[in-house]
Amino acid sequence: MTQHNMIRRADMRDMKALLQLLFQADAVHNAIRPDLFKGNTSKYDEQELETLLQDDSKPIFVYDDGEVRGHAFCMVSEHKGHRLLQDVKTLYIDDICVDEHSRGQHIGKALYEYVHDYARSIGCYNITLNVWEGNDNACNFYRSMGMQVQKTGMETIL
Repeated sequence: MTQHNMIRRADMRDMKALLQLLFQADAVHNAIRPDLFKGNTSKYDEQELETLLQDDSKPIFVYDDGEVRGHAFCMVSEHKGHRLLQDVKTLYIDDICVDEHSRGQHIGKALYEYVHDYARSIGCYNITLNVWEGNDNACNFYRSMGMQVQKTGMETIL
């Protein structure tokens, strides 16, 4: 069985695993930017996750080999008739997280490739995402997937 066969659209039975992975993702962000991320929390609560699981414009995919070992939260958006921008359909990866005990098994790669194929199948022009400065592992991973910098966000802390 290929790794792609272990990826499916998330549903309500995945709630506990999704929340655990979201806590792990927050821990990574908190370690890099404790001034912004509170730590020991989740980006979404159960009610928000339930709503997301039903929203086709925000698909969530899980890597499940009998146990959920990773997720990819996505958002599909489309710009049409914009004064400045070309008409474009984009898949934004809001979050990819692989369980800390399953890292190094190419689960992140399988999730990214699955999302890539999904984006192409629904007619997207591109895939975008944000990576926090200092998250070198994520930057290196996405570069290895063929992604390149689209724009740079900058800040001054006052």
